[in-house]
Amino acid sequence: MKLSVIVSLFAGTALALQLLNPAAQAATLTTDPKADAVITDMAQAFKRGDRKRLTALLPQTKGHPLEAWAAYWELKARLDEASTSEVRSYLSRFAGTYQEDRLRNDWLLLLGSRRDWTTLADEHPHYRMRDDRELRCYILTVELLEKGPRAAPELADEVRRHWMGMREADDGCTLAADRLYFYKQFTALDIWRKARLMMEHNRPRTARNAVYIVAPEVANVVTDVNNNAAKFLARHIAAPQKVRQELVVMALVKVAASDPDGAAKLMKNKWQPYLTTEERHWVWGVIGRQSAMQLNDDALDHFARVAQDKDLNDDMLAWKARAALRAGSTPKWQVVESAIQAMSADARRDPTWIYWHARALLARKRVTPQVQQEATAALESMAGVRGFYEQLALEELGRKVNAPARPAPPTAEEMELARNNPSLQRALYAVAMGLRSEGVREWNYATNLVNAQGQSGVMTDRELLAAAQLACDHQVWDRCINTSERTRQVVDFEQRFPMPFKDSVIARSRDINLDPAYVYGLIRQESRFVMDARSGVGASGLMQVMPATAKWTARKIGMNSFTPDQITDRDTNIAIGTGYLKLVLDSFEGSMPLAAAAYNAGPSRSRRWRAPNDGSGPVLEGAIWAENVPFHETRDYVKKVLSNTTNYAALITGQPQSLKARLGFVGPRNASASAENLDLP
Repeated sequence: MKLSVIVSLFAGTALALQLLNPAAQAATLTTDPKADAVITDMAQAFKRGDRKRLTALLPQTKGHPLEAWAAYWELKARLDEASTSEVRSYLSRFAGTYQEDRLRNDWLLLLGSRRDWTTLADEHPHYRMRDDRELRCYILTVELLEKGPRAAPELADEVRRHWMGMREADDGCTLAADRLYFYKQFTALDIWRKARLMMEHNRPRTARNAVYIVAPEVANVVTDVNNNAAKFLARHIAAPQKVRQELVVMALVKVAASDPDGAAKLMKNKWQPYLTTEERHWVWGVIGRQSAMQLNDDALDHFARVAQDKDLNDDMLAWKARAALRAGSTPKWQVVESAIQAMSADARRDPTWIYWHARALLARKRVTPQVQQEATAALESMAGVRGFYEQLALEELGRKVNAPARPAPPTAEEMELARNNPSLQRALYAVAMGLRSEGVREWNYATNLVNAQGQSGVMTDRELLAAAQLACDHQVWDRCINTSERTRQVVDFEQRFPMPFKDSVIARSRDINLDPAYVYGLIRQESRFVMDARSGVGASGLMQVMPATAKWTARKIGMNSFTPDQITDRDTNIAIGTGYLKLVLDSFEGSMPLAAAAYNAGPSRSRRWRAPNDGSGPVLEGAIWAENVPFHETRDYVKKVLSNTTNYAALITGQPQSLKARLGFVGPRNASASAENLDLP
């Protein structure tokens, strides 16, 4: 597509002028306020569900760069009433766009909920994104209805994977599971295990839906079990043989989710003899997992009541391995090894468990050449700079983290192809006018789910680098990073680890004796350099500072004129964010993993995770401590911040870096250390 065609596509807008002016490519896109106001109004009306307003405004959007969005919102809002011809007219008019595929996704889900299998099967081949789990389950249901008991085993395996991974109540996957149970390709145990998992994760509606498949007569009892599991068990304790064992298991799982010690007592004192071996092992597995997540010393004792590791699921085995890693100053490596070996093939492919399995092999009392070769091959298979465990594997092999040589920049032709991509154009325009969510979704579609021509497939590495550079040029840093990270063979470190506001960040960091690489590593994880980022809990700006924390920190660092509205100002946010990070780091004796956890989850939690019992716990490798952080979000956060930091340090200094050195060791507070700052918010 030529530039003249792009300009005509956006005729009458400021974007058209920018596309004609290469010098403008590095600037944030400006927009036409009058035309954009209508689009903004429609976006707000869509969120409110105001159908009348959407229909009234739609004619005014004709010719606007985001007209496809406006028409999508209007039709989506009344999709349940729209005729098939209206839907197909939209799909035809906006063929090839993200919005066309988005509406087709919505429509296919509606067809599935209406059990219109014929239309669903006819339309699905035109669907490009193929990333909707519920819709995939509807398609699998169509195949099940056609083939019945003759359906291939692989189909049952796929449904099981989707259904077991589902947290919220999902009609499509629940229906597919129901059909498989009807055709005897799912067992009753498959269904009850799903119900147990959902009960543990406080998803009572999803648990009830599962029970309804296998035992509809007791589905309503699930609510009683969820509301007060202890009361349910007490009500039946005098005559345990008269209550369904599966409901007892669910009740014990529910108790264990908040009180593993209480569940262990119930098992020992009453319920264990009434359960099957499989049920007993499941309950003890849940008790072990929950105890491990609370960092209790008896977690491995609970796991030991399960005769064989194969009776535990992957998540239970993961927590068994974590508990064994932190079982003392020297991990219980044999337990780590056996737990990982019992995991499914998919779980064992996770870099986390490749790394720790290799470490366990190397910790055997007798390491034969064959074992050494197996461990080395495993580490070599993942070693690199892409992530936390990849970097640790690199160091385990005796190498440090270096910034890789930068690939050749995108050519003029490659950049023109990216600039001419209609989805990328619309995404940048949406972000520029404040519709970040819509812009991000369209950008992700263009770079993650289709090729450079907008067809089902993937972009090449060179096309991804060009798209990432386009985002960098427009200072849409989160999409720059996200897109550059998707390359498979080529790594551009300067794209993946950009340093916006470099003068401000480095000067401020060095003024307060803070490692600028650590600051950049944290900002990259917190906000991806989106200055107006706001979290669901109210944190704001580049460094995602909470209002109360900002006020407290401003007072501590002498910013006496600070007012809450200043928190999104770039330099103010950097000053307060780095000031708070420095106070946290000093309070935790310079431990980067402890400080990162405190920044994300709060200092009190980081203290508790450091010494969960009496403060006399073992001294752990920083990586072992990080892997045992109970909150998934914080565990992931700590690992990514430290990995980011190591890569930023390699870029800033140009020297080889060590992630292990930054992780250090985590143990009880050093008696000679200065007093801990217990006032930290």
